[in-house]
Amino acid sequence: MSLTELLRHVGIFGGAVMVCLVLLSVFSVGMIIDKHRRFNLASRQSEKFKPEFKKFLHGGDAQDLIEAGRQHENSYVAQVVSAGIIEYDGVRQSGGDPVASLELVTSALRDSISEMLIQLKRGLGFLATIGSTAPFIGLLGTVIGIINAFRSIAATGSGGMSVVSGGIAEALVSTALGIFVAIPAVVAFNHFTGKIETFHVQMNRASSQLVNCLFKTPELKELDVEADEVKAPRVKKEGPVYAAR
Repeated sequence: MSLTELLRHVGIFGGAVMVCLVLLSVFSVGMIIDKHRRFNLASRQSEKFKPEFKKFLHGGDAQDLIEAGRQHENSYVAQVVSAGIIEYDGVRQSGGDPVASLELVTSALRDSISEMLIQLKRGLGFLATIGSTAPFIGLLGTVIGIINAFRSIAATGSGGMSVVSGGIAEALVSTALGIFVAIPAVVAFNHFTGKIETFHVQMNRASSQLVNCLFKTPELKELDVEADEVKAPRVKKEGPVYAAR
């Protein structure tokens, strides 16, 4: 039996199941392509943003970092860093104490990470739903095909292969189609979930580095000054002893 003959003998319910699976497959492939393109673009822009961020960590200007974040709008790391540095720069320009803005900057970074994660996970629930329900939809088509086979037996009064082959073929095609739709969706969901975990780690690392650079560097400078003050009297005390010798 050819595919054309099979489709000709498919009933209304079996055809509806197959059409539903085909539509889910189209939506799934579209979502996979879109997510793959977005994640690759984010990865490339994050790699381009890293040198600018490292430059700031080693004493660069905050305005240059803000401008770099604007140039890499598709980088989730850049957007998180920009949210923190913009909050810090706003407090500094308003005349407030930048060191005292630790809570504000941390809150801005945390909110930005949450927003980026929402954007990253958008659509993954749809893939998960397709991956988990497509086999059951195919199973529904299997049941409908078996029912059609028994109806054919009842209508003809015989159980030859020519009678039940249409319903059996419909059942098997529905099962195979459901599995065919589910496998790419599940694989893509797991792959994208791993990508999101990687992005999450990168955003947390960048936010920690930014906070350390903005708020721990002044403390280290104060410790260096105190250390110099402690060493200075010792040099004065050791001076006369060296001269007496």
